[in-house]
Amino acid sequence: MKLISHSIALTLLAAAPLLSSCASANKKATAAPVACASCKVKSKKGSTRSEKNPRSVSKSDEVDEYAVPEIADPIEPVNRAIFRFNDGLYTVLLRPIAKGYEFMLPKVLRKGIDNAFVNVEYPVRLVNCTLQGKFKRAGQESEKFVVNTVAGVGGLIRVSDKIDSLANVPAEDTGSTFANWGMGHGAYLVLPVLGPSSVRDGTGLAFDYALNPINWGIFWHGHHPWTDIPPEANTLRQLPGEMSRYDTTTKDAVDPYISVRNAWVQNRADAVKK
Repeated sequence: MKLISHSIALTLLAAAPLLSSCASANKKATAAPVACASCKVKSKKGSTRSEKNPRSVSKSDEVDEYAVPEIADPIEPVNRAIFRFNDGLYTVLLRPIAKGYEFMLPKVLRKGIDNAFVNVEYPVRLVNCTLQGKFKRAGQESEKFVVNTVAGVGGLIRVSDKIDSLANVPAEDTGSTFANWGMGHGAYLVLPVLGPSSVRDGTGLAFDYALNPINWGIFWHGHHPWTDIPPEANTLRQLPGEMSRYDTTTKDAVDPYISVRNAWVQNRADAVKK
C-alpha cells in the first residue's frame, strides 16, 4: 500500500512540470471583467452603454469580452469534466504543496533553483531554434548556457540577464516549432493534471519532455530511486508560479473554463510570434 501511494505521488509530481493550465496562462489574458455601477462597455458600433442598466448590455458585448484567437473545442463536455478534476486536484494537493515550498525556502534560494533548472533545459531551446531556422537565436541560447553555467555557478545566477544581447531571448519549444512549420492547433484538449493544450501542442510537450536533460534519468535501463529526484524537484520549484498564474486567470471569471482556454490560446499565439 505504501508503495502504491508513493507511486501515485511520483506520477503527479513528475507530470506537473508541464502544468500548462498555469504555465500557458499569463496575467494579461485574465478573466472577463466584472460589471460594476461605474463601468462602461463599448458596443460594436462604438457607442457607450452604462452598466447601471444591465439590460443595455447585449449578447454581442459579452462575446466581445472573450475576443481571442479561435480554437476548435469539439469535445468541450469532456474537457470541462477534466478541467473540474484538475481544479480540485490543484486545490487539494498541488496548491498546498506550493505554499509549503514557499514557506520552507527563502525567495533568493527558490530563484537560484529556478535559474539552474531553466539553464539545464538548454537542449529544448537549442533544438527548436535550429528546427525553425533561427540560427542567430540558437547561438544566443548557446552563449547564455555557457555564460550562466561558468560565471553563474552552474546556472544558479542568470549572469546573461546583465548582457543586453542575451537578456531577453524568447524561449522556443516544440509546439511553437510546429506552429512555425504551418501546423494549426487542431482540437483543444484539457489534459489530466497538465491542463489546457491542443493536439499540436500536446504532441510538442512529449518532445520537449524527451529533450529535457532533467528527465533523461527515467529512460535509463534499470530504474533507480535517485533518478526521480530531478523531475520531482523541477515540478516542485514550478508550482508556486503556476498556481499563482492559474489563480490570476480564474479569479472573478464568469466561466473559469473559458477564461483559462482563452488565456492559453492567447499566450500560445504570442509565443509563436516572438
